[in-house]
Amino acid sequence: MLTKRLIACFDVISGRVIKARQFQNNIDIDSAESVAEKVYQAQIDEIIFYDITASSQKRRIDLETVRGVAKRVFVPFTVGGGIKNLRQMYEVLKAGAEKISIDSMAVRNPKIIKQGSDAFGRQCIVLSMQVKRVEKTARIPSGYEIAIDGARVYTGMDAVQWARKGEELGAGEICLNSIDRNGTHKGYDIEITSLVCHAVTIPVIASGGAGNIQHLIEVFTETEASAGIISSMLYSPKMKNYSVQEIKRQLMKRRIDVRPWIDNNRVQYASKTRERDEP
Repeated sequence: MLTKRLIACFDVISGRVIKARQFQNNIDIDSAESVAEKVYQAQIDEIIFYDITASSQKRRIDLETVRGVAKRVFVPFTVGGGIKNLRQMYEVLKAGAEKISIDSMAVRNPKIIKQGSDAFGRQCIVLSMQVKRVEKTARIPSGYEIAIDGARVYTGMDAVQWARKGEELGAGEICLNSIDRNGTHKGYDIEITSLVCHAVTIPVIASGGAGNIQHLIEVFTETEASAGIISSMLYSPKMKNYSVQEIKRQLMKRRIDVRPWIDNNRVQYASKTRERDEP
């Protein structure tokens, strides 16, 4: 069985990590480089970086900040925001990312998913989806609609159908963010997470709503999500913060497989002890 992953997702504006509620009322946290270094040292499994105004402002992604983060972390690092073509994908990978996340541009030009997958490999392409619960209709049978441009524009596209299409085109992973739950700390949207997990065969990252460890237990036991974004639990100023160590310990108690937290102080002590004992 594959281990479940804990992911820190940075919403970045002008090089600063912000936290918001349903994409509004931004609160400044710290520089992206500083937050990245802290969560890396805390042993987060992966980091996702979104330049959240690049698409709406129709500009290129902030490569300088991407490089700054990449120099400080040595875990899988996904980057998205305003990526429009293969050249820009290449620039992001060259700046230090392992994966590319595409969202608004994938909706406008679905061929970019296949182009990226063909050029860099399926494992490099993450389809990011912003979804909102709406009334079920013939056009949106799941009851969840896709939004783009930082949830400013609604597309009339069904979330589950779009997830299937994204996989067909070559996406290697889906990051599924609930607009309704974003920043609420009330738990993941289990319904849409389960629907998308059952609709595709690629890994699905649950995002939006994590507020405590029980929310992670629910999403990992009630859906097939392979990872959960836990940014608010780590550094939101509006709620109790948890350590990665504490989260992993509680998940392991519930027999949820995660990568173990390693006590580096104990490892260093053991190493020094061995060195002293060697003849």
